[in-house]
Amino acid sequence: MNSIPFSILDLVPVTQGSTVNQALHNALDLAQHAEKWGYNRYWLAEHHNMTGVASAATSVVIGYIAGGTQTIRVGSGGIMLPNHSPLVIAEQFGTLASLYPGRVDLGVGRAPGSDQVAARALRRSLTGPDTFPQDVVELRQYFQPAEPGQAVQAMPGAGLNVPVWILGSSLFGAQLAAMLGLPFAFASHFAPDALMQALQVYRTQFKPSETLDKPYVMLGVNIVAADTDEEARRLFTSVQQQFINLRRGTPGQLPPPVDRPDLLTYAADQAGASHALRYAMVGAPETVQRGLTRFIEQTQADELMVTAQIFDHAARLRSFELAAQVRHVLLQARTSESMSV
Repeated sequence: MNSIPFSILDLVPVTQGSTVNQALHNALDLAQHAEKWGYNRYWLAEHHNMTGVASAATSVVIGYIAGGTQTIRVGSGGIMLPNHSPLVIAEQFGTLASLYPGRVDLGVGRAPGSDQVAARALRRSLTGPDTFPQDVVELRQYFQPAEPGQAVQAMPGAGLNVPVWILGSSLFGAQLAAMLGLPFAFASHFAPDALMQALQVYRTQFKPSETLDKPYVMLGVNIVAADTDEEARRLFTSVQQQFINLRRGTPGQLPPPVDRPDLLTYAADQAGASHALRYAMVGAPETVQRGLTRFIEQTQADELMVTAQIFDHAARLRSFELAAQVRHVLLQARTSESMSV
């Protein structure tokens, strides 16, 4: 019996006192370790005008990660499609899929991935109609075999059938993924409120397609694991601070952890960070295992997308290694349950 797959969402964090160059090298190092530890996918996210995130040129970073790994699937979690023409994205991911066949995923989202000033700098209209559903349909058509006389083709891209995922943090994405029969990834790692309702909408409204015959859901979770609960809580203070700063309109590079996690509790609650990070499993492996078991039972997720904004790279590697070990324990537990039935 197979365990639920674990994948990684990496924002390629730039830590205070470090550089983009180091952040990108750290991302490749993590991806190479993740491949050995049995992670299923390694996704990068498009964000703009954020000094603490080094994955703005998402397609370029995907190529860098894919070129330094062998088997792990690599993709976007996601490309913010309103920032781009569908043809350009089809050509970019057609190129990636040609270089790394069978390993590239294209997750697309509807949000801008930036503030309004940056959105204007991206030449994105803030007042025009929402064309995301039509853009998704157009994008997928570019990956189909070209028809005779087709005026515009994605080259490369045509005929490659690059897997497209719908990303969302609301009911809109759930409805669109269900209507198109596509896999759905929900951003529960930072937007937990609509999770259960979105799952219900997606699963009840799902229409089988050539891509999928039944719903497939991947859910984002924060996992900060360490050898002790105390150390994990300390490491977690970096992402708490990051969320507090973001909610206050002062985003920046990922800060180091503080030695007194309790000092952040009030500030995190006031800024809404504790609520946004509701689905965070923080602790030693046994603590993380209990949290994940409850989360999987509650959501019936098909796959988990694990993220961890941890200041120290060695501690970040250790966290993802421990999470992989927890997945193995969950597999053993599910196998034992299956054999005892």
